[in-house]
Amino acid sequence: MRTLQQRLSTLGYWLGPPDGVFGALTQQAVYAVQKAASLVPDGVVGPRTSLALARGVRPRPRSTAGYLVEINLRTDLLMIVRNAKVLVTFNTSTGGGYSYVSDGARAIATTPRGVFRILRQVNGLVIAPLGELWRPKYFVGGYAIHGSASVPPVPVSHGCVRLTNQAIDWVWASNRMPIGTKVWIY
Repeated sequence: MRTLQQRLSTLGYWLGPPDGVFGALTQQAVYAVQKAASLVPDGVVGPRTSLALARGVRPRPRSTAGYLVEINLRTDLLMIVRNAKVLVTFNTSTGGGYSYVSDGARAIATTPRGVFRILRQVNGLVIAPLGELWRPKYFVGGYAIHGSASVPPVPVSHGCVRLTNQAIDWVWASNRMPIGTKVWIY
């Protein structure tokens, strides 16, 4: 198990410190490599996932220069990128495309596309009308990259970009998304 975790970490898939246990964070990293390899993200390390790991599959960023966060809505992956090199990759869950009602208004759960910057952040829990956001880093309006107890391998959020609570804690501790960081969503 530790060998799998070390391989995922070497390829840049975030799972926290390898501990030899296939827990929820290792499963998140497996989802991410499966998405990068265009496999069904089931969290199981079967023959196809093993082959993707052996081949060293990594997501490809679109940016060519600078430090930024890229969020690919097609794959539902969040990448921290420096000068066209992916430093860290996370499984994420973005806008699910469903219709919902908030404050009496109907809306569609979509994550906005474009180039933004981290505008503000809250170092703690925010209880918003659409749910709880752990340590959010807002990039436009009420949309944020934030921690959540639920980060499935499919888009289910109202439009925010979900990471695990442990992943956003690491982002804060390592200062990977300070205010002003570019966020490119495509």
